[in-house]
Amino acid sequence: MSAEMRSLAVTAIVEAEECAVLRVSGELDLRTEQAFLEEARSIVSAGHRFLVLDLTALRFCDSRGLSCLLALEWLCRRLEGRLFLASLGVRMLRLLVGTQSLGVFSCYPTVGHALAAVPDSARPAWPPAVEEPPLASDDPFV
Repeated sequence: MSAEMRSLAVTAIVEAEECAVLRVSGELDLRTEQAFLEEARSIVSAGHRFLVLDLTALRFCDSRGLSCLLALEWLCRRLEGRLFLASLGVRMLRLLVGTQSLGVFSCYPTVGHALAAVPDSARPAWPPAVEEPPLASDDPFV
C-alpha cells in the first residue's frame, strides 16, 4: 500500500446498480489527489453515476482536494448523475464557504438525508444490512 493510500482511504459502504455510498477518510490534498481520482473514476466507470461521499472521517481537505471534488461533481453531472456530500465537518464547511463553492455541491447532514435525494430507482437500501456471525455448533441454544 502506497503512502498516499495510508493517509487517504475510500471505502464503499453500500452499492446499488447506479449509486454508491463511499466513506472518505484521512486527508484529501496534493499527496492523495491522484489516488482519490483513480478510485473515484473506477467507481463511476462501474456504472455508479450517483455518488454519496460520507465525509465524517475526512480530517483535512485543501484546494487540491476541493478540485478533486469539483472534478467528480462535473463527471457525475456529465453522466446525468449527481455527487452528494454528507456529514461535512466544520473544516470542510469552512473551506466550501471560504471558496464560495458551497452552492456547487449538494450537501446533507447525514448519509440518510443525502440518499433521500437520490432517485428512487437508483437508491440503495440504507442503512446497510449487518451480517450476524454464525453461531458456534457447540452452542446449547442452537
